[in-house]
Amino acid sequence: MLLLPQSCRILLSSLAETLPRVQSSLPACSVHSCLLRLSFPRTANRLYSAMPEKRPFERLPSDVRPVNYGLSLKPDLIDFTFEGKLEAIVEVTQPTNQIVMNCADIDIITATFAPEGAEEINATGFNYQNEDEKVTLSFPSVLQKGSGTLKIDYVGELNDKMKGFYRSKYTLPSGEIRYAAVTQFEATDARRAFPCWDEPAIKATFDIVLIVPKDRVALSNMNVIDRKPYVEDDSLVEVKFARTPIMSTYLVAFVVGEYDFVEGKSSDGVLVRVYTPVGKAEQGKFALEVATKTLPFYKVYFNVPYPLPKIDLIAIADFAAGAMENWGLVTYRETALLIDPKNSCSSSRQWVALVVGHELAHQWFGNLVTMEWWTHLWLNEGFASWIEYLCVDHCFPEYDIWTQFVSADYTRALDLDALDNSHPIEVSVGHPSEVDEIFDAISYSKGASVIRMLHDYIGDEDFRKGMNTYLLKFQHRNASTEDLWDCLEQSSGKPIAAVMSTWTRQMGFPIIFVEQEQQGEDRILKLSQKKFCASGLHTGEDCPTWMVPINICTSDDPSCSQMSVLLNGSGTTVTVKNVRPDQWVKINPGTVGFYRIHYSSSMLDNLLPGIRDLTLLPVDRLGLQNDLFSLARAGMISTVEVLKVMEAFVNEPNYTVWSDLSCNLGILSSLLSHTDHHEEIQEFIRDLFTPIGQKLGWDAKQGEGHLDVLLRGLVLGKLGKAGHKPTLEEARQRFKDHVESKHVLSADLRSPVYVTVLKHGDSSTLETMLKLHKQADMQEERNRIERVLGAIAAPELIQKVLNFALSEEVRPQDTVSVIGGVAGSSKQGRKAAWKFIRDNWEELYNRYQGGFLISRLIKLCVDGFAADKMAAEVKAFFDSHPAPAAERTVQQCCENILLNAAWLKRDSEAIHEYLRQRKAPPAANV
Repeated sequence: MLLLPQSCRILLSSLAETLPRVQSSLPACSVHSCLLRLSFPRTANRLYSAMPEKRPFERLPSDVRPVNYGLSLKPDLIDFTFEGKLEAIVEVTQPTNQIVMNCADIDIITATFAPEGAEEINATGFNYQNEDEKVTLSFPSVLQKGSGTLKIDYVGELNDKMKGFYRSKYTLPSGEIRYAAVTQFEATDARRAFPCWDEPAIKATFDIVLIVPKDRVALSNMNVIDRKPYVEDDSLVEVKFARTPIMSTYLVAFVVGEYDFVEGKSSDGVLVRVYTPVGKAEQGKFALEVATKTLPFYKVYFNVPYPLPKIDLIAIADFAAGAMENWGLVTYRETALLIDPKNSCSSSRQWVALVVGHELAHQWFGNLVTMEWWTHLWLNEGFASWIEYLCVDHCFPEYDIWTQFVSADYTRALDLDALDNSHPIEVSVGHPSEVDEIFDAISYSKGASVIRMLHDYIGDEDFRKGMNTYLLKFQHRNASTEDLWDCLEQSSGKPIAAVMSTWTRQMGFPIIFVEQEQQGEDRILKLSQKKFCASGLHTGEDCPTWMVPINICTSDDPSCSQMSVLLNGSGTTVTVKNVRPDQWVKINPGTVGFYRIHYSSSMLDNLLPGIRDLTLLPVDRLGLQNDLFSLARAGMISTVEVLKVMEAFVNEPNYTVWSDLSCNLGILSSLLSHTDHHEEIQEFIRDLFTPIGQKLGWDAKQGEGHLDVLLRGLVLGKLGKAGHKPTLEEARQRFKDHVESKHVLSADLRSPVYVTVLKHGDSSTLETMLKLHKQADMQEERNRIERVLGAIAAPELIQKVLNFALSEEVRPQDTVSVIGGVAGSSKQGRKAAWKFIRDNWEELYNRYQGGFLISRLIKLCVDGFAADKMAAEVKAFFDSHPAPAAERTVQQCCENILLNAAWLKRDSEAIHEYLRQRKAPPAANV
């Protein structure tokens, strides 16, 4: 499953100040908890209570196991209910007089069990354990060991919660509103569609029948093998699907609705269809092109063919996640699948390519071989989040996607993992309510980053051999993290388990200190590690260490490692041969190793000119700046030093480097919004971005590529928000022409223009934007507008945007983006959004409870505060309004708020003085 956060800063760059960095798991500026307790003794002790005790939980008993589910479902798209018939072949492994299954929001009507060759036994009772989402079927006699058939008739609700078997509203080209019946089962919601053994390790085959209106499309994991009139009602048809391979319940899927499609075949003969809303088949062609290229790429990479005869990709109107990898029937948000050749921007095309790459990777890694339990979720998601980039790099080399990985995933994971309230990649999971908490940047982005580091450490050839061994050994079965390490160890001969356990089983990451000394023709490097915390260095007694693969390059060849070393322990000394005194040495070329670096001043002084003269690679210019910014947030260097380094980027040509720089300046701008000198940082931003803005101009030039287009949108949006007058004037004129249909804005210019005119607009600007939203036919355009509405400045208009967020005009999953956009745009917006959340908590919680959207909403809205009292206020509110799926998020937010406050207190005056002095006229000579 892909969460929207993965769209990261690429898609959200149109949002104001902080939002690009605030995807799902935001970062923040921090202070280590022990220091916090010294600085803020009264608030910190309250805020830093331990995580609440986990709820008691037991996995399902193993005395009865499913072999095959025969499942017939008849959804009612008017009354929003469904009838279900389950006929499961099961194996009784121990004599028992009861069967315990998962079941939620389902009413069982009858249940019987028939031992093979014997008479049916009626269940005498159904005992629902609602809190544990289980049901116990009691039988009057003992069920003996052996095979049998369990039959259950039941009814359920097509809910509006975007989980389980739910309804999704769509509008036909005629304007008529209708509903589809769709599924989202990961992590633990198959139990809302049928009673089942809803654990990933309890695999079975599935025979699915859907009874649906004859004018609707019915889809499931497998191909249709029979379609016939339904005997009891001639307006319905009975659609039967082929038997699935053995698989986990969370990967089952079915969809009933009205769709068009485009189809093609991959070079290895797999039928691929992309299902779109009616009348929009054209918008499925790009995803079809990506999918038909991707399947053969993975077949070759894994050396294992795709095991199903077909794969469908379908756009779902109401969808909480970004996409879901159901085997053979992958579901997507419309914006993660549909591309309009005229009205989709370049970042949307890139996003669709990444999401398709991610979900199709899961067909092997997750579906064919599945994690044994949710503790190993990271293995599924981290791997798919890494290989999606490998796939897109193969399909679209012009995207320079690996540099974007560093900005989108790697730095985001470092930011979150520096918090005291982070968690290890492998986290023990018990009760279902705990699962949603780990769908975060640690499982996805840190997981992807350590796999990228591992791939580099092993080398591609041995990595692929190990992957092939793993997939063949465990196909149609379940595996744990250790199983993958064993296979990679066999293929590479390296101590994979020992190295990787330091990265997956302990929280956080190291900062590598580097000092140098010239000895003749050689450079002696002294390397040491400590745990990096968002407040600085770990200060406890037992400082953890990691086994760190470290590569080293020199200015002779910045793109190639001259030597590699595995740092095991607190420190080591390395000799780099044949390095002249005037040459620089750099650690971690390519920014592959998952750690921060603190260079000695002499090493840093040697490296910094490489930013201005571009001799450092783009990914390393990005990594160097990002490390320095994090060191400043942690109080290890002055923020003023980072501002001086940022000024060296004035000649920077690379989109991704600017994107990361822009995000860090957004964080700083948000921080300074709490002071009287917010305008000074806007002036700094204008000065830094104006030369590149002038160079790019407003209109595309001959021979420009994908990254030039992305850079133009980023720079113009940044200049516009910062109040750059020529940009503001041009944006207003182009917006006027767009609204009057004189000259329609290109899709790539819409976000920067919209955010600029809104930021400096009035009530008529907002009204015009809301009108554009209502008229928009594409969900991408509606989302584009929703994300920037919060940029409006006037308090009464901010309130209007917040009210709009909960209106019928905004799809439930997109309400979060609207409210988050308000919170991320200004100090006033943040306060208003927080009040709005509290005032409307019941409605918002009922809408998103138990899912990751509630965590995302909280994170977006409160992470930017910077006062101790706000941390206490946030904690107090959630103490009295518990949100179990967001407990860790709330703690992270409280920590971030305190850390922001400490950062502000520490550096605010120095920043103010620097920004003031850099504009002061030079003193006259006397």
